[in-house]
Amino acid sequence: MATFELRQNLKLSQQLIMTPQLQQAIKLLQLSRLELVDMIAQEMEENPLLEEISQDEYPEDKAVVQTEEIPSDEDADYKAHEHTEELTGEGDGKAEFDWDNYLEDYVTQGPVYSRKDGEAPNWENMLTKKASLTDHLMWQLTLSRFSEDEFKVGEQIIGNLDQNGYLNATLEEIAEQVKLDVVFVEMVLGKVQDFDPSGVAARNLQECLLIQNRTMGESNPLVEAIIRDHLKDLEVKNYNYISRKLKVSIQDVLDAVLLISVMDPRPGSIYNDESAQSIIPDVFVFKSGDEYKVVLNEDGFPRLRISNFYKEMMGNARSGASRSEDAGRKYIREKVQSATWLIKGIQQRQKTIFRITESIVRFQKDFFDKGIQYLKPLVLRDIADDVEMHESTISRVVTNKYMYSPRGIFELKYFFSSSIQKTSGDTIASKSVKDSIRKIIGGENPKKPHSDSEIVDILKASGISIARRTVAKYREMMGILPSSRRKKYF
Repeated sequence: MATFELRQNLKLSQQLIMTPQLQQAIKLLQLSRLELVDMIAQEMEENPLLEEISQDEYPEDKAVVQTEEIPSDEDADYKAHEHTEELTGEGDGKAEFDWDNYLEDYVTQGPVYSRKDGEAPNWENMLTKKASLTDHLMWQLTLSRFSEDEFKVGEQIIGNLDQNGYLNATLEEIAEQVKLDVVFVEMVLGKVQDFDPSGVAARNLQECLLIQNRTMGESNPLVEAIIRDHLKDLEVKNYNYISRKLKVSIQDVLDAVLLISVMDPRPGSIYNDESAQSIIPDVFVFKSGDEYKVVLNEDGFPRLRISNFYKEMMGNARSGASRSEDAGRKYIREKVQSATWLIKGIQQRQKTIFRITESIVRFQKDFFDKGIQYLKPLVLRDIADDVEMHESTISRVVTNKYMYSPRGIFELKYFFSSSIQKTSGDTIASKSVKDSIRKIIGGENPKKPHSDSEIVDILKASGISIARRTVAKYREMMGILPSSRRKKYF
């Protein structure tokens, strides 16, 4: 008969635990500037104890947990952040909060005034938006003399256009949706293709260019023949073959190609909602004498503190008859702890970005002094060893963070690149080689562009020895066409 015995054993082991504070710190590090501002706004909505302090109040407020002030670049004696420890998330974050010291140190905020309703216009009356391609086409459809069935088909056609103005659905699919004949749908499609912008509602590039040729005035037969029968030859600039096949002179072909080159292959793109976004740098790099100073960009960052309203609430609770921790006091305690970790996490994030940027500037000083040809090979391990942090931390910091410098605005990731061995035995950054290739191609004769093999020879003459396939790879990465397609005839 089996017997069971209950025993107690003491076992010592090590475990790696991701505390909530460490998870939050890692999340803050990898956020871009705009994402961080959005996150702060969301936290302020969810945590009633967090509030933003104005710039006027900031110097006198003692309760704000802030990053260290960064002086201007004229302050040559400044020595920032002697040593910033990497975020480890040690501790469980459940330490008792010192309410007495917090309440005594907090300066009472003055009265808060809010505007009365009606004093300012409603924001909804001030908003506007750019007309979309769909809006522009529907406006034309409404003003056209279409029958009810034609209008119904026109709506379906416009609703199935992509952002470049091409028709995504087949005529059979549209006919099935509106319960009408395919021939009728094709007739309506022809009418919609006469709308502005020219070439819209085409089913492919060939049809798009043919529509634009038709709407240019008098349709050019040679242009139409090239688009209809020799679009592939046009792509590879095989003009001699087109000339022989169509039995016209090479000059006539070049004149026709010149007309085709002014056509728009993406007629709907001008109505895209996408617009260029300005980059707000996370750090500024200024030159002061022979040195470079790093300054954090704090503009636009909300300065956070714990709400004065809850300070008064806790003060009233403390003066009450009972000092037992009720549910409300526990809730406030948790929110204070969460707010404190967020403020400290933002502070640590800024310090970490500062130190890593300083290290990058030290490694790449020649680049800032002389230009991209002096960009040094740099890997994450080099910076990690310099600032005594893990490579994963460096990777998170340099992603989606931007630097303003005398050389322009760069993503911090830009300064990292692999090395290529020169014939002299020195190394050069791959980005410098790409820039050399770009300059060689930029200075070539457009009627006789350099082949990849010729570029290899030119680079070898300057001490850079790389293979032809490497030149081709770098050229493709920069979006530069091969020599056969770069050749210009006019």
